Amino acid sequence: MALLELADVAFTYSSSANRTRTRFGLSGINCSVEEGEILGVIGPNSAGKTTLIRLLSKVLAPTSGVILLGGRRLSEMSRWEVAREIAVVPQDLPSGLPFTVAELVLMGRYPHRPGRYFEDERDRRTAEQAMRVTGVLDLAGQPFERLAGGERQRAVLARALAQEPRVLLLDEPTAHLDLRYQAETAGLLRRLNRERGVTILLVSHDLNLAAELSNRLLLLADGRIQMIGPPEHVINEELLEAVYGCPVHVGKNPESGRPNVQLLWPQWDKEVTEL
Repeated sequence: MALLELADVAFTYSSSANRTRTRFGLSGINCSVEEGEILGVIGPNSAGKTTLIRLLSKVLAPTSGVILLGGRRLSEMSRWEVAREIAVVPQDLPSGLPFTVAELVLMGRYPHRPGRYFEDERDRRTAEQAMRVTGVLDLAGQPFERLAGGERQRAVLARALAQEPRVLLLDEPTAHLDLRYQAETAGLLRRLNRERGVTILLVSHDLNLAAELSNRLLLLADGRIQMIGPPEHVINEELLEAVYGCPVHVGKNPESGRPNVQLLWPQWDKEVTEL
Protein backbone atom coordinates (compact mmCIF):
# COMPACT_ATOMS: atom_id res chain seq x y z
CA MET A 1 0.00 0.00 0.00
CA ALA A 2 1.33 3.44 -0.95
CA LEU A 3 1.98 5.63 2.08
CA LEU A 4 3.27 8.56 0.03
CA GLU A 5 2.11 9.36 -3.50
CA LEU A 6 3.28 12.09 -5.84
CA ALA A 7 1.15 12.82 -8.90
CA ASP A 8 2.52 15.15 -11.58
CA VAL A 9 4.45 17.13 -8.96
CA ALA A 10 6.49 20.11 -10.09
CA PHE A 11 8.37 22.81 -8.23
CA THR A 12 10.21 25.82 -9.60
CA TYR A 13 12.50 28.08 -7.62
CA SER A 14 12.08 31.79 -8.20
CA SER A 15 15.19 33.67 -9.25
CA SER A 16 16.31 36.17 -6.60
CA ALA A 17 17.92 38.33 -9.26
CA ASN A 18 14.86 38.65 -11.44
CA ARG A 19 11.43 37.70 -10.14
CA THR A 20 10.06 37.42 -13.65
CA ARG A 21 12.50 34.64 -14.45
CA THR A 22 12.73 31.21 -12.88
CA ARG A 23 15.32 28.51 -12.47
CA PHE A 24 14.61 24.84 -12.70
CA GLY A 25 13.49 22.67 -9.79
CA LEU A 26 11.46 19.48 -10.29
CA SER A 27 9.04 18.53 -13.04
CA GLY A 28 6.65 15.67 -13.80
CA ILE A 29 7.37 13.66 -10.64
CA ASN A 30 5.10 10.61 -10.47
CA CYS A 31 6.01 7.98 -7.90
CA SER A 32 4.97 6.38 -4.65
CA VAL A 33 6.63 5.16 -1.46
CA GLU A 34 5.15 1.91 -0.20
CA GLU A 35 4.47 1.45 3.49
CA GLY A 36 7.40 -0.32 5.15
CA GLU A 37 9.86 0.05 2.28
CA ILE A 38 13.22 1.78 2.01
CA LEU A 39 13.33 3.95 -1.11
CA GLY A 40 16.77 5.27 -2.03
CA VAL A 41 16.96 8.55 -3.95
CA ILE A 42 20.15 9.02 -5.96
CA GLY A 43 21.39 11.38 -8.63
CA PRO A 44 24.06 14.00 -9.37
CA ASN A 45 24.34 17.38 -7.70
CA SER A 46 21.40 19.72 -8.38
CA ALA A 47 19.23 16.80 -9.51
CA GLY A 48 16.45 17.80 -7.09
CA LYS A 49 17.01 15.28 -4.26
CA THR A 50 16.90 17.76 -1.35
CA THR A 51 14.04 19.64 -2.99
CA LEU A 52 12.07 16.37 -2.98
CA ILE A 53 12.63 16.01 0.78
CA ARG A 54 11.48 19.59 1.36
CA LEU A 55 8.32 18.99 -0.63
CA LEU A 56 7.49 15.78 1.23
CA SER A 57 8.00 17.47 4.62
CA LYS A 58 5.93 20.52 3.58
CA VAL A 59 8.83 22.94 3.88
CA LEU A 60 8.04 23.74 0.24
CA ALA A 61 4.71 23.55 -1.58
CA PRO A 62 4.50 22.16 -5.13
CA THR A 63 4.06 24.61 -7.98
CA SER A 64 1.65 22.05 -9.40
CA GLY A 65 0.59 18.47 -8.79
CA VAL A 66 -0.55 16.62 -5.68
CA ILE A 67 1.26 14.91 -2.79
CA LEU A 68 -0.75 12.42 -0.73
CA LEU A 69 0.20 11.12 2.71
CA GLY A 70 -1.87 8.14 3.76
CA GLY A 71 -4.47 9.15 1.17
CA ARG A 72 -4.73 12.75 2.43
CA ARG A 73 -3.55 15.77 0.51
CA LEU A 74 -0.42 17.14 2.14
CA SER A 75 -1.61 20.65 1.25
CA GLU A 76 -4.66 20.20 3.49
CA MET A 77 -2.68 19.04 6.52
CA SER A 78 -1.21 21.40 9.12
CA ARG A 79 2.54 21.40 9.69
CA TRP A 80 1.96 19.76 13.07
CA GLU A 81 -0.05 16.94 11.48
CA VAL A 82 2.70 16.37 8.93
CA ALA A 83 5.39 16.41 11.65
CA ARG A 84 3.54 13.68 13.55
CA GLU A 85 3.73 11.48 10.46
CA ILE A 86 7.03 12.49 8.84
CA ALA A 87 10.39 13.19 10.49
CA VAL A 88 13.42 14.64 8.73
CA VAL A 89 17.05 13.86 9.51
CA PRO A 90 19.03 16.66 7.82
CA GLN A 91 22.60 16.39 6.66
CA ASP A 92 23.73 19.09 9.10
CA LEU A 93 22.33 21.06 12.03
CA PRO A 94 23.29 24.68 12.74
CA SER A 95 26.43 25.00 14.86
CA GLY A 96 26.31 26.37 18.38
CA LEU A 97 23.11 24.65 19.54
CA PRO A 98 23.12 25.18 23.34
CA PHE A 99 21.32 21.95 24.21
CA THR A 100 22.14 18.61 25.75
CA VAL A 101 21.39 15.45 23.81
CA ALA A 102 18.29 14.80 25.95
CA GLU A 103 16.98 18.33 25.36
CA LEU A 104 17.53 17.98 21.62
CA VAL A 105 15.71 14.64 21.49
CA LEU A 106 12.78 15.96 23.52
CA MET A 107 12.23 18.58 20.81
CA GLY A 108 10.92 15.73 18.70
CA ARG A 109 7.86 15.56 20.98
CA TYR A 110 6.75 19.12 20.21
CA PRO A 111 4.50 18.26 17.21
CA HIS A 112 2.31 16.08 19.42
CA ARG A 113 1.16 19.02 21.53
CA PRO A 114 2.33 22.30 19.99
CA GLY A 115 2.14 25.40 22.11
CA ARG A 116 3.10 23.83 25.41
CA TYR A 117 6.33 24.60 27.24
CA PHE A 118 7.01 21.48 29.31
CA GLU A 119 7.21 17.79 28.49
CA ASP A 120 5.20 15.16 30.34
CA GLU A 121 6.04 11.64 31.47
CA ARG A 122 5.11 10.06 28.15
CA ASP A 123 7.38 12.50 26.33
CA ARG A 124 10.28 11.58 28.60
CA ARG A 125 9.67 7.85 28.16
CA THR A 126 9.47 8.19 24.39
CA ALA A 127 12.64 10.28 24.24
CA GLU A 128 14.49 7.82 26.49
CA GLN A 129 13.45 4.90 24.28
CA ALA A 130 14.57 6.80 21.16
CA MET A 131 17.97 7.44 22.74
CA ARG A 132 18.26 3.81 23.81
CA VAL A 133 17.44 2.52 20.31
CA THR A 134 20.00 4.83 18.70
CA GLY A 135 22.68 4.16 21.31
CA VAL A 136 22.98 7.67 22.77
CA LEU A 137 21.22 7.19 26.11
CA ASP A 138 24.54 7.32 27.95
CA LEU A 139 25.19 10.70 26.27
CA ALA A 140 21.86 12.22 27.36
CA GLY A 141 23.48 14.83 29.60
CA GLN A 142 26.29 15.72 27.20
CA PRO A 143 26.26 19.00 25.22
CA PHE A 144 25.29 18.21 21.65
CA GLU A 145 28.11 20.39 20.29
CA ARG A 146 30.76 18.20 21.95
CA LEU A 147 29.70 15.00 20.26
CA ALA A 148 31.69 13.28 17.54
CA GLY A 149 30.20 13.14 14.05
CA GLY A 150 28.66 9.69 14.37
CA GLU A 151 27.28 10.47 17.81
CA ARG A 152 25.71 13.69 16.53
CA GLN A 153 24.07 11.82 13.66
CA ARG A 154 22.57 9.24 16.04
CA ALA A 155 21.33 12.00 18.37
CA VAL A 156 19.58 13.75 15.49
CA LEU A 157 18.07 10.41 14.44
CA ALA A 158 16.87 9.92 18.03
CA ARG A 159 15.12 13.28 17.87
CA ALA A 160 13.37 12.16 14.68
CA LEU A 161 12.30 8.86 16.28
CA ALA A 162 10.89 10.75 19.29
CA GLN A 163 8.35 12.20 16.86
CA GLU A 164 7.02 8.65 16.44
CA PRO A 165 6.80 9.09 12.67
CA ARG A 166 5.57 6.66 10.07
CA VAL A 167 8.11 8.02 7.57
CA LEU A 168 11.77 8.98 7.99
CA LEU A 169 13.30 11.30 5.39
CA LEU A 170 17.09 11.17 5.54
CA ASP A 171 19.35 13.58 3.66
CA GLU A 172 22.84 12.07 3.30
CA PRO A 173 22.77 10.29 6.69
CA THR A 174 26.34 8.98 6.37
CA ALA A 175 27.97 12.12 4.96
CA HIS A 176 31.18 13.09 6.80
CA LEU A 177 31.17 9.84 8.80
CA ASP A 178 34.07 7.38 8.96
CA LEU A 179 33.61 3.74 7.96
CA ARG A 180 32.66 2.55 11.46
CA TYR A 181 29.91 5.12 11.90
CA GLN A 182 28.68 4.56 8.33
CA ALA A 183 28.27 0.85 9.12
CA GLU A 184 26.56 1.58 12.44
CA THR A 185 24.14 4.05 10.83
CA ALA A 186 23.30 1.64 8.00
CA GLY A 187 22.67 -1.17 10.49
CA LEU A 188 20.46 1.05 12.64
CA LEU A 189 18.33 2.07 9.66
CA ARG A 190 17.87 -1.57 8.67
CA ARG A 191 16.75 -2.47 12.19
CA LEU A 192 14.30 0.45 12.37
CA ASN A 193 12.77 -0.63 9.10
CA ARG A 194 12.68 -4.34 9.89
CA GLU A 195 11.68 -4.24 13.57
CA ARG A 196 9.52 -1.11 13.71
CA GLY A 197 8.21 -1.02 10.16
CA VAL A 198 9.39 2.57 9.67
CA THR A 199 9.15 3.67 6.05
CA ILE A 200 12.40 5.31 4.95
CA LEU A 201 13.24 7.64 2.09
CA LEU A 202 17.02 7.81 1.89
CA VAL A 203 18.83 10.47 -0.15
CA SER A 204 22.46 9.54 -0.74
CA HIS A 205 25.39 10.25 -3.04
CA ASP A 206 26.78 6.87 -1.99
CA LEU A 207 25.37 4.61 -4.69
CA ASN A 208 26.66 1.44 -3.06
CA LEU A 209 25.10 2.28 0.32
CA ALA A 210 21.78 3.12 -1.36
CA ALA A 211 21.86 -0.12 -3.36
CA GLU A 212 22.57 -2.19 -0.23
CA LEU A 213 19.88 -0.64 1.95
CA SER A 214 17.03 0.07 -0.45
CA ASN A 215 14.17 -2.03 -1.75
CA ARG A 216 13.93 0.33 -4.72
CA LEU A 217 15.99 3.20 -6.10
CA LEU A 218 14.74 6.44 -7.65
CA LEU A 219 17.29 8.06 -9.96
CA LEU A 220 16.87 11.81 -10.46
CA ALA A 221 18.66 14.03 -12.98
CA ASP A 222 17.82 17.54 -14.16
CA GLY A 223 14.74 17.57 -11.93
CA ARG A 224 13.15 14.51 -13.54
CA ILE A 225 12.91 10.83 -12.72
CA GLN A 226 15.24 8.87 -14.99
CA MET A 227 14.31 5.47 -13.58
CA ILE A 228 12.70 3.91 -10.52
CA GLY A 229 12.90 0.24 -9.68
CA PRO A 230 14.94 -2.49 -7.95
CA PRO A 231 18.63 -1.63 -7.41
CA GLU A 232 19.77 -4.20 -9.98
CA HIS A 233 17.72 -2.40 -12.66
CA VAL A 234 18.67 1.17 -11.79
CA ILE A 235 22.36 0.51 -11.09
CA ASN A 236 23.51 -0.26 -14.62
CA GLU A 237 26.53 1.06 -16.44
CA GLU A 238 24.83 2.65 -19.44
CA LEU A 239 22.30 4.59 -17.37
CA LEU A 240 24.79 5.77 -14.74
CA GLU A 241 27.32 6.87 -17.35
CA ALA A 242 24.63 8.88 -19.14
CA VAL A 243 23.41 10.56 -15.94
CA TYR A 244 26.74 11.15 -14.17
CA GLY A 245 28.88 11.70 -17.27
CA CYS A 246 31.70 9.39 -16.24
CA PRO A 247 32.71 5.78 -16.98
CA VAL A 248 31.79 3.20 -14.35
CA HIS A 249 31.88 -0.52 -13.81
CA VAL A 250 28.96 -2.28 -12.12
CA GLY A 251 29.65 -5.57 -10.38
CA LYS A 252 28.08 -7.44 -7.47
CA ASN A 253 28.78 -7.39 -3.77
CA PRO A 254 30.06 -10.92 -3.09
CA GLU A 255 28.23 -11.07 0.25
CA SER A 256 24.80 -9.59 -0.56
CA GLY A 257 24.63 -9.96 -4.33
CA ARG A 258 23.57 -6.31 -4.61
CA PRO A 259 25.04 -4.15 -7.41
CA ASN A 260 28.31 -2.40 -6.67
CA VAL A 261 29.62 0.64 -8.56
CA GLN A 262 33.27 1.44 -9.27
CA LEU A 263 34.70 4.44 -11.09
CA LEU A 264 37.04 3.59 -13.96
CA TRP A 265 39.91 5.73 -12.72
CA PRO A 266 42.48 4.96 -15.47
CA GLN A 267 40.11 6.49 -18.01
CA TRP A 268 39.89 9.66 -15.91
CA ASP A 269 43.68 9.81 -15.51
CA LYS A 270 44.07 9.64 -19.28
CA GLU A 271 41.53 12.42 -19.87
CA VAL A 272 43.21 14.73 -17.32
CA THR A 273 46.62 14.11 -18.91
CA GLU A 274 45.23 15.01 -22.34
CA LEU A 275 43.86 18.33 -20.99
